[in-house]
Amino acid sequence: MENDNEKNTAEFYERLKLELDNANNWPAEYLYKFIVPSVADNVERVEKAFDRMGAVIKTTKSKTGKFTSVSIDVTMNSSDDVISKYKEVSTIEGIVSL
Repeated sequence: MENDNEKNTAEFYERLKLELDNANNWPAEYLYKFIVPSVADNVERVEKAFDRMGAVIKTTKSKTGKFTSVSIDVTMNSSDDVISKYKEVSTIEGIVSL
């Protein structure tokens, strides 16, 4: 039995999939935006998730340097691929998807 958090996450991804499929003809360009704490290898882990995909990655540190925003422009093949990348990077501690 899944808990409320898992249920909410599943519902979020279901809604996202519908929105993505309604708004795009696949393959399509997709812009990911994340904020991660500027510690350890967080930024590198995000970048590595999109390695060898032809992604254009831009990073910007916050004024205090505590956080880094990461924008990734990449061609994705389907809404399922978009969602699987969100799930892959969600294991990075402190990451926020925008």
